[in-house]
Amino acid sequence: MSSTFRALLAEGARGSYTTEIKELPQEALPDGDVLVEVVCSSLNYKDGLAVSGRGNVIRRFPMVCGIDLAGTVIESRVAEFKPGDAVLAVGQGLGETQWGGFSQRGRVAAAALVPVPPGLSLQQSMAIGTAGFTAMLSLMALERHGIKPGERDMLVTGAGGGVGSVAVALLAAAGYKVAASTGRPELHDYLRELGAGTIVDRATLLEKPPPLASERWAGGVDSVGGQTLASMLAATAAYGAVAACGLAGGVEVPTTVIPFILRNVALLGVNSVQAPKPLRIEAWSRLSRELPRDKLERMTSVEPLSKVKELSERILAGQIRGRVVIDVNR
Repeated sequence: MSSTFRALLAEGARGSYTTEIKELPQEALPDGDVLVEVVCSSLNYKDGLAVSGRGNVIRRFPMVCGIDLAGTVIESRVAEFKPGDAVLAVGQGLGETQWGGFSQRGRVAAAALVPVPPGLSLQQSMAIGTAGFTAMLSLMALERHGIKPGERDMLVTGAGGGVGSVAVALLAAAGYKVAASTGRPELHDYLRELGAGTIVDRATLLEKPPPLASERWAGGVDSVGGQTLASMLAATAAYGAVAACGLAGGVEVPTTVIPFILRNVALLGVNSVQAPKPLRIEAWSRLSRELPRDKLERMTSVEPLSKVKELSERILAGQIRGRVVIDVNR
């Protein structure tokens, strides 16, 4: 095993830092229960913010960026994981307060890791990554609220992105009718291949509706926030529910209480960063069983770590389709 490793390191302070791929000695790794030979990571919207120096994602410096990782255990202080085990971690402070996955090696708290479920390769687990994990948590939240497949569409906003692409595929595989919202006409065929029956122009969701619009959606998954979420809530049918898991379109939601008190619409918050371990294990088990592999492959590309800075600008500009796996060895 080499005594050094490559990683994308952020150095400086909040509000003023630089990111650069560096060769680091193994002694630079912070303390942790499990030493992992990282094989791949993934690119998420939050990674784009962190790598480009926006959004105050990083809370401690120096910091290795990357909120996801998958790899093989080299050393372990805990009985739960043994050398050779395939493991993954998403969220749990990686790339924010704990060194993350844009690295060839990492020391990770055992509490942050889960086994890669049977049937998924390391690369497939990162093709899912935080975005796909969040989509599954959103589906599970909707199911717990009692939202079942029916006549009305489930709306997925930001459908061309990572969370949206996986949400479309998962909802369709579970038997829901799916409407996919995007502002990119070139993605219409792609979204239909993932399982969308209806395409919604995102511009229509940016128009301010009346407090109650015509009942159109049974519910859905929103990764955008802002006016998009407000418009979605106004048109959600009685006793419907929306799982909110993103803020690419803004954190302010210009809505009223009327959908909630006149239609019993529920707004379900989804936090994928600090999900407890039993919930993570359940979600990953379901992803391994329920996410169609052909659709996962259709939405995934693989890029080298050397291109992460360029890719970060593209994901923030809404120019990335689906999921990007980051090969940390290239």
